Amino acid sequence: MASRSYSIAVNNVTEFIFLGLSQNPEVEEVCFVVFSFFYIVIVLGNLLIMLTVCTGNLFKSPMYFFLNFLSFVDICYSSAIAPKMIIDLLAKKKTISYVGCMLQLFASHFFGCTEIFILTVMAYDRYVAICKPLHYMTIMDRDRCNKILLGIWVGGFFHSVMQVAMVVQLPFCGPNEIDHYFCDVHPVLKLACTDTYIVGIVVTSNSGTVALGGFVILLISYTVILVSLRKQSAEGRRKALSTCGSHIAVVIIFFGPCTFMYMRPDTTFSEDKMVAVFYTIITPMLNPLIYTLRNAEVKNAMRKLWARKVSWQTTGK
Repeated sequence: MASRSYSIAVNNVTEFIFLGLSQNPEVEEVCFVVFSFFYIVIVLGNLLIMLTVCTGNLFKSPMYFFLNFLSFVDICYSSAIAPKMIIDLLAKKKTISYVGCMLQLFASHFFGCTEIFILTVMAYDRYVAICKPLHYMTIMDRDRCNKILLGIWVGGFFHSVMQVAMVVQLPFCGPNEIDHYFCDVHPVLKLACTDTYIVGIVVTSNSGTVALGGFVILLISYTVILVSLRKQSAEGRRKALSTCGSHIAVVIIFFGPCTFMYMRPDTTFSEDKMVAVFYTIITPMLNPLIYTLRNAEVKNAMRKLWARKVSWQTTGK
């Protein structure tokens, strides 16, 4: 009888209702304009990075090889969350199907974990480039970069599958209101009709290990890099600090909120929604600005791309 009641309980919830960022219509209208602009910047900015890397002869460099895929992941990550959130800002009832919720949960953790791994590998790439410059192209050759990239995608997939697998086994019999603007693990676990203490520990350990592990590796990498810069020339220090500075800025903006969200027990706070905005919307939007404004090679490649476009338009006329 117990298993039958659990099966019925699961089928009772066919959709979830988001409470969203705010219940104030005027605030939601302002947020609609702001986040629509942010999402457009995310898509166009990251597409411009990808186009610049692919057409500007930068793809051969391991750093830009991973930057290209970071931009791709940023678009996918924000697209898994932002469009639904933006539409819901003008909707009276913010609903998502059970299947849609699980898919959003999978996509957000898959691309979020993949971004963490890419940022970590980019830090290792900078460590090799600065601390072992003579062996850089040997250590970070294209074959190894491809294998690392494959490992990144596989790691992100297994992390996300584990998160979703822990949630789909739970019974949901009501209420079905999620106090968030997208399906994330902790808010969804609160709605389960059973004790989720063990599941919460497993989920937190999984996400926490990824977030904290990546953050620790990044700290070690950049600490070693900064110490080694004492042996570099003034010009070498300037270039290295410029490149690493952009990476460190991304790391702080992305990993700070992630650590706050996933390195704690199965609890939620009212501030969670605003904190989540940083790593789901703000970071993907700032990545193109940070990596272009502080990177001379990318800016030069963009100038050449623009000059090529102007030349093409002139000759076309």
